[in-house]
Amino acid sequence: MKTHFLLDPTITFLNHGSFGATPKPIFEAKMNLQRELEADPVHFIQKKLPVYLKVAKQPLSEYIGCAPEDFFFTPNPTQAINTIMRSLQLQPGNEILATNHEYGAMDRTWNFYCKKTGAKYIRQPISLPVQSKEQLLDEFWKGYSSNTKVVFINHISSSTALIFPVKEICDKAQELGLITIVDGAHVPGHIPLNLRELNPDYYTGTLHKWMLAPKGSSFLYVKKEFQADLDPLVVSWGYESLFPSESQFLDYHEYQGTNDHSTYLCTPQVIQFLKENDWKTQAKACRQLVVEQYSRFCKLVNSQPICPVTEEFLGQMASIPVCTAKPIELKELLYTKYKIQIPVMPLNDGVFLRFSINAYNTVADLDLLYAALLDIIQTTDLIDV
Repeated sequence: MKTHFLLDPTITFLNHGSFGATPKPIFEAKMNLQRELEADPVHFIQKKLPVYLKVAKQPLSEYIGCAPEDFFFTPNPTQAINTIMRSLQLQPGNEILATNHEYGAMDRTWNFYCKKTGAKYIRQPISLPVQSKEQLLDEFWKGYSSNTKVVFINHISSSTALIFPVKEICDKAQELGLITIVDGAHVPGHIPLNLRELNPDYYTGTLHKWMLAPKGSSFLYVKKEFQADLDPLVVSWGYESLFPSESQFLDYHEYQGTNDHSTYLCTPQVIQFLKENDWKTQAKACRQLVVEQYSRFCKLVNSQPICPVTEEFLGQMASIPVCTAKPIELKELLYTKYKIQIPVMPLNDGVFLRFSINAYNTVADLDLLYAALLDIIQTTDLIDV
């Protein structure tokens, strides 16, 4: 599988989770679309783009389990969450219930919004190690109060790489009359996603991580009853359009001025690549490798797994708790000396070294990581065991 990718062969790449990696045929598809755009930009943007967007959205809608008219493309989940945030109209004292495992950019987004509105962002602690789904749910709902109006939850956490029981959280939130917003940045192409079954009010996910699309490709799904209330992040020609489509929701959000849409438009090639290479089987093998290898690394650094070592909580990533006072220096040393690209991330009171496994990775890559960590333990003071 490595021959399909543009990754530097001198680097052991164990950080697919951050920004993904794009196979050559998908990258070529993007460049071909850019060439087509540059051949006649006016005709492409005014005539071809609306048609191409519909073509791109159809297979993605089938892949994620929703209607094509219920989502639009965004560059990243951060922009998607900012779009939602500006339209919520929460009042002083209203609460957004989240966990203390959310992505840092999302924490900052909600903190910014709360300072403007007087709402409160509740980072409900989820203790580690997680013992069971029931324990996680019990801890999460302890953060609920009569002031809670919104539930915001990551489907797979970034720093801790945990799969959260989002279906159960969405079901209970709706029973309580709460708005549900799910950050599924790591989900599409990683674990199965069916938005009709999950039934969130809002869901954002990336294509450029585990679906292998070029960088800057994500989506925002919005349940129909919330679409009319979602203001555009950027007001442009779609607002009070001279040529309105059948969907004001899409008019507002799909056409926001000159942009390079080629990343979005090669979505059919992305899904075709996944099908041709039997990505469900590839992903399953990757998850099995994570489960087989995770405890080995925890033992090396004298720590414990942060969850049951099963596919209920682990996908194609795992986070190893490491005792280090110098996470930045540890990450840089792993890259500069050992040529291993891997994140070392502080969160709450811990530090986590997270490895990602995709189809281009092998046990040999993890053996190189193991040897590097062993050498660091024996020759430096960066990891305290």
